[in-house]
This record gives sequence, C-alpha cells and structure tokens, in this order.
Amino acid sequence: MTEKDDMIPDPMSDVFTASLWSAPKNEHLLVSFINGVRVNSGQSPIVQATVLNPFNIREFNVSKRIVLDVRVKDEREHLYDVEVQTTTHTAFPNRILDYCADMFSSQLKKGMDYSELRPVISIILTAFPIFPQLKEIHTIFLLTAKEDPRVVLTEDFQIHILRLFEVMRGRVEKLSNMDSELCNWLNFFTFGSTSTEVEMSQLTNNSPIIREAYDEMHRFFSDPATREKAIERRRFLSDYQLGMNASKAEGKAEGKAGMIVRQLTKRFGFVSPSLEEKLYCLTDIERLDFLADLVLDCQSLEEFESGLV
Repeated sequence: MTEKDDMIPDPMSDVFTASLWSAPKNEHLLVSFINGVRVNSGQSPIVQATVLNPFNIREFNVSKRIVLDVRVKDEREHLYDVEVQTTTHTAFPNRILDYCADMFSSQLKKGMDYSELRPVISIILTAFPIFPQLKEIHTIFLLTAKEDPRVVLTEDFQIHILRLFEVMRGRVEKLSNMDSELCNWLNFFTFGSTSTEVEMSQLTNNSPIIREAYDEMHRFFSDPATREKAIERRRFLSDYQLGMNASKAEGKAEGKAGMIVRQLTKRFGFVSPSLEEKLYCLTDIERLDFLADLVLDCQSLEEFESGLV
C-alpha cells in the first residue's frame, strides 16, 4: 500500500486547519471554535472573525519549515493566533512567546499611544505531552505576580493551550466539565480521523457546526491536489523531525567525545590527532560512556587506546 493510499483524513493536519479556518465561507466555524475557547475560560463570545493572513494551499511550499498559524481579528479588533502543533521541541515555549509578542508589538505605529494596543490571544492545539502536572486539558497562561498569582498584570496577553495528547491516550473524561462547544471541537480534532459520520454525530450531540467541519475535512482529503499537498507536508515534517533527532544525537556524541579528549589531555598532557579523530567518529553513546569511565581508570594513553578496539 502506498503512502497516498494510506493517507486518511486528519483533522490535526496543519494544512487542513489553515485551509478550514482561512476560507471566508467558514468564518462561522472559526467563530465557533474561538467562542468555545473563550466561553470555557469565562469570557464573552465574539461575533466576527476576520482572517488577517489567508492561506492558499495550492500556492503553499510544503518544504518550508514554517508554522501555519491563522491570525484573526474580531469585531473589537482583539487579535488571535490559532494553530495546531503535532510535534514539539525544546524551544516551544519561546516560540509561543515570540509569536504573541510579535502580534502585540507590531500593532504599535508611529503616533500611537500604548493604550491603543489591543489584546492578543494565542490558541494552540497540541498533540504531544506538555505540562503533564496540570489537570485540565484547557490551560490558560497569563502574566501574574510570583508573590500572588491571583494578581494579574494584564489579561491583554493570553496563551491558551489545548492539550489533546491526554485525550488521545484515552483520558476522555477530562472533556466532561468543558463548555459543550469546545468539547465538541476537541472531540472532532481527537477522533475525527477514526470516527464515522454517525459516530462523530453521537460524540458531538449532532452539532451542525461539527458536521460541517467533518464534511469539509472529507472534501479536503478527497481532492487529489490538496490531498497530495497534505501527504507532502506530513512527509516533510516527519523527515524534519527525524533530522532534528539525528542532529541532537550527533551533537550529544560530539559533546561527549570532546569531554573525553579534555579529560585525557588533563591526565596525560597530550592527545594525538589520530586518537581525537577516532573519538569524534564514534556515535554510540553507550560506547562513549564506557570510554568516559575508562579515562578515569586507565593508567596510560596506550591502555585507553586498547579500549577503543
């Protein structure tokens, strides 16, 4: 079976969500999703959602490592950054801050007063483990005082993370206390790829909004052109992640080899270029760990080199 044949409709595909929410005809779906997040966090619903960076999948270069966020303005000119993330990296929190800070600061034009800056709300659907110490699926970050987190500096800078990983691993009971609209959307994103139309309707209490989103997903993945783009995007992200993992492993091995060279130099005063080359060519971390211990136990460079064999 080819990858093309194996590709099933995936509501967590970033090219699909960008296409879904960017289409003018789907503004009511975007409003519904944002309102689910807002109402679940005790905020009033919005009426209008205008996409500021419309996405055209037919013009999109899938080989670019960019985040397919959807930037939105509501009727009060509050700004939103909505995105899906299926993989993580160590700088993920910093990237979130960078996107939010950019949206907030880029509003300020010459002659404007700071009071004219509008709130920025980041909404991120995640499909990987993050903040496992927290109980709720919907996590809201604000700028608060360390002395007393109840004291909020401002609510004009919000980050909402919807941690779907736990739901995907069977913790569906965590959706039970949510606002019904948000619960329906999270059920769609979690189970839309594996549920039939009937099953999806049962999960979301026959929600007409989710029915539309479900139909849009199947239309998207039934179209040969957009389906192929989704396959190429998935392949690129997978290859990129594999490359990142390999780079991390190589970097760890290189760092450990460098540590061994420094230890040998400190103990014996000189390490030959040929020995250095042998050490830097090693990529087996367990082997390098053994050699790091051998540095401490050996009595000569010759004895150490015999351990390389």
